[in-house]
Amino acid sequence: MGRFMSSFAPAASDAAPPASSLYRAVWRWHFYAGLLVLPFLILLAVTGGLYLFKDEINGLIYRNYLTVAPADKAPLAASELIAKATGAVPGDPVRYVPAATAASSVEVGVATADRGTVSVYVDPYDGRVLGSIADSAKLMPILKKIHSLEYFGWVPNRIIEIVAGWAIVLVITGVYLWWPRRRRGGVWAPRLKPGGRVLWRDLHAVTGLYIGVLILFMAATGMPWSGFWGAKLNSFIASNGLGYPPEFWESVPKSQLPMGHEMHQVNWSLENEPMPASTETGATSIGIDKALGTFAGLGLAKGYVVDLPSGPEGVYSASLFPDQAENERVIHLDQYSGKPLFDGGFYELGAGAQAIEWGISVHQGQEFGRANQLVMAATCVAIVLMAVSAVVMWWKRRPKGSLGAPRIPENYKIAKGVLVIAAAIGILFPLVGASLLAMLAIDRLLPARWREKLA
Repeated sequence: MGRFMSSFAPAASDAAPPASSLYRAVWRWHFYAGLLVLPFLILLAVTGGLYLFKDEINGLIYRNYLTVAPADKAPLAASELIAKATGAVPGDPVRYVPAATAASSVEVGVATADRGTVSVYVDPYDGRVLGSIADSAKLMPILKKIHSLEYFGWVPNRIIEIVAGWAIVLVITGVYLWWPRRRRGGVWAPRLKPGGRVLWRDLHAVTGLYIGVLILFMAATGMPWSGFWGAKLNSFIASNGLGYPPEFWESVPKSQLPMGHEMHQVNWSLENEPMPASTETGATSIGIDKALGTFAGLGLAKGYVVDLPSGPEGVYSASLFPDQAENERVIHLDQYSGKPLFDGGFYELGAGAQAIEWGISVHQGQEFGRANQLVMAATCVAIVLMAVSAVVMWWKRRPKGSLGAPRIPENYKIAKGVLVIAAAIGILFPLVGASLLAMLAIDRLLPARWREKLA
């Protein structure tokens, strides 16, 4: 619901009963939750809203690299196109992305000495190099790293988990504060009276009412990406038969390298699983052209990415992640024999991993097409609106010279139900629980004169 320092105190015309001690305590925690996460929620909403339209934005910005004129002839072999790419950008080829349509270019990832991995775009019909972009300079990967705070380091990335947990606190406390209590105005629709705090309060509360469930969904489905809780969940899923079944790995030679580090793209369920390994070291590799033929023979749909073997034990890895999670698929081939070492998709996953992959797809606005994209985008816009309205409300009610935190009675005792909910959140999300305890300690242990300053 609310996003920052918000006041849900009813207007005099509402004829609502006086605020109880519990109401004021919940209001205070809603205030603190907003205070803690407002900047991050705005960042998440803006970057996430833009990322929902990644295909459209990429198509607009990189159009000259991504599209070609269809030709009435067969495209050149992949090995020839890779040679063209490395001729233009010297380095080792590490990735090959076949043309998804007749009007698409081919992308070759080249590991360079000074620019990291560089994407080189090639016309598949004549081998003409259209241009190149360093992976580290691509807009969408940068936006994704900012969204997760990974761009700013290890510690900020963990903060996102805390933000998601506090967003859940905001929704729960916001519902309690919104509850009508015999008040009629501003419950289901905002009172559109110009100026004053009532309009901003209603925009904040009513918007929160209608998107609260979506905020909970986005917080919950974003949690698997978090560095601490997400890693623990991934390990739990994999070790309890809720991911790919054990028979997928029993007879497969494996390396010590996780797929998440070795592949350009991989689904959440496979991030920490070991890469399969080619075993006939010293033999001749089948080459990219035969590998592509094998992928086609296995019925892999267009739109996939191929990671090329890295070293003697490396494999040809094809990964397909279309909009619908049900159609995702990953195949690893022994680079010498061409034998499939792993071939798994959505329906081979256990129920737990399926639920998470599906949730991630919906979170990214993909699973249900344009409607899904627009609903998620509207939620992002609504979060920003709620944040702005919360700040305006706080500014209008803030006493001069103080923060304006809602007061609670000195002898107020926390209700058992509140403690149970807080404990449940803390146990489920340990970093969130630690932050809850820290906030409670600060609130209780501050000297009285500082409390007066904050109130």
